[in-house]
Amino acid sequence: MLYPRESDSRAVVDLSGIWQFKLDDGHGFADQWYAKPLTDAETMAVPGSYNDQKADAAHRDHYGWAFYQRRMTVPAFFAGQRIVLRFASVTHTAKVYLDGTEIASHEGGFLPFEIDLTDKLTLGQSALLTVAVDNRVDFSTLPVGNEDGSGMFGTGDGGIPSVRIAQARAKKQNKPNFDFFNYAGIQRPVKLYTTPKAYIDDVTLVPDIDGTTGIVRYSVAVKGAGETTVELLDKAGQIVAHSEGTTGTLTVANAHFWAPGHPYLYTAVVSFGADQYSQPCGIRTVRVAGTKFLINGQPFYFKGFGKHEDSPLHGRGFDAVFDVADLSLMHWIGANSFRTSHYPYAEEMYELCDREGIVVIDETPAVGLGRGTKADAYKTMHNGALHKQNLRDMIDRDKNHPCVVMWSLANEPETAAFPQSAYDYFHNLYQLAHQLDPENRPVTLVCCQNDYEKDIVTRTMDVVCLNRYYGWYVLGGDLDAATDALNVELDFWAKQNKPVMFTEYGADTIEGLHDAVPRMFDEEYQAEYIDRMDAQFDKRPFFIGEQIWNFADFNTTQGIVRVDGNRKGVFTRTRRPKLVAHTIRRRWRAIPDFGYKA
Repeated sequence: MLYPRESDSRAVVDLSGIWQFKLDDGHGFADQWYAKPLTDAETMAVPGSYNDQKADAAHRDHYGWAFYQRRMTVPAFFAGQRIVLRFASVTHTAKVYLDGTEIASHEGGFLPFEIDLTDKLTLGQSALLTVAVDNRVDFSTLPVGNEDGSGMFGTGDGGIPSVRIAQARAKKQNKPNFDFFNYAGIQRPVKLYTTPKAYIDDVTLVPDIDGTTGIVRYSVAVKGAGETTVELLDKAGQIVAHSEGTTGTLTVANAHFWAPGHPYLYTAVVSFGADQYSQPCGIRTVRVAGTKFLINGQPFYFKGFGKHEDSPLHGRGFDAVFDVADLSLMHWIGANSFRTSHYPYAEEMYELCDREGIVVIDETPAVGLGRGTKADAYKTMHNGALHKQNLRDMIDRDKNHPCVVMWSLANEPETAAFPQSAYDYFHNLYQLAHQLDPENRPVTLVCCQNDYEKDIVTRTMDVVCLNRYYGWYVLGGDLDAATDALNVELDFWAKQNKPVMFTEYGADTIEGLHDAVPRMFDEEYQAEYIDRMDAQFDKRPFFIGEQIWNFADFNTTQGIVRVDGNRKGVFTRTRRPKLVAHTIRRRWRAIPDFGYKA
């Protein structure tokens, strides 16, 4: 799916701003709120999560549907054009209405969907646009919510009769099986764009390198009749390669290659009849060889973080200022990468990473799979088809980004309780990812702290990605025992002949809490914890990267182990560095992106 870009043949109208909004009280659909202007509506900013925009529990803890509404007018001078309405994300389920008629529905809260409006509206006349949004999570959604028992940080009933009675009487609420707040709403931009009636539907660019020569194999999907040409422009706007037809190869002598820290972007200008579309293009290669992860044939070492799209007031809503600032802090600290934990991020963030040379592990929203139930979830949950669709949509959306070097199928699924079921489930997804990606990037799955000897899934991935909390959730406070246990496990992975990296390790830390003797939750403990773990990584030649959990503190559901959210951030939620940030900065700025341990 192409990102909306303006050109001589395409207009883009941003529908961001203040919309009308109303939480469903159980009568929204029965009373057809979507068919007329909302009564007693309140204001709500789009894009943005609705949970924190109002100072009350009703919005923060809402369970179920909510309605957004605005009027829209498509100018009469758009006549003769194809007109498309595009939602970058609506979390988690959406129903879209135009003048009371349902025109689309979509499941999945982190990827875009489009609606062709060409034959659905009258140009120059105002139309009522309504979007119903459902935030509920359960065994059929991604991410996963629990359907029985308590949420991730719930305390159960403790066998106490009064607690069981109160739980049965309590209002319905989401029970997330994931450790981040279940923000919801229209969280990314809504745009209206036009194309000619005969138009470019998709562009696929597959880069390669032969010595100093850059190679870009392309394919263009079109609708209608016309001739197709593709030109590759350098940064100065000069044409360096040209081809005709919907498939072909562009060759650039003495090419500039895209690399972490040294990004170079060409622009592929695709013309088809009256339509034109420009796609940024980075020439680089990615592959796994033995225990090495190679970018442009050179062994790369991941330094970075797991992140979240999370900021005060915006929640998970798109915020360009925070994105720009976050990448600036990554450059400051010496990071070269992050994982889109635990869902695909806004497209604008990938565009920034392409421009700034930050490497991305792109992850589906499949977090919490197999957890929250004693049954074999791979046989009882109902989200397998949705998982495949999310994988297809993510790869289709992000395939042209040079910053994306690896696909992650899921975060911390249960892989040890029912090993064969887990293997059968994820092996099919692993094969599907390789089939879907024209570039055939490496594929991984991010493994939780588990019985790694029973887990037969993680070791079959192209790269072994581990979330490990020795010294925090296990052996907390005893870093001698923690590093001993870590080395025992690393001895196991040394025998697998795979590249191994940590995609999570960290310690909750309250900024400003200090002690002469490091203890859990103080800043000195976090710094010592990171130092001790890193020292073990350096001993292992097969170990290819360290991504700390987390880049910044972030909001979570309430729970007895969460004080104002997850506090494992190297930066606070407002992006102030904790003590450990300076420790990490000294380390990472001394470690080269390429050739470390070569």
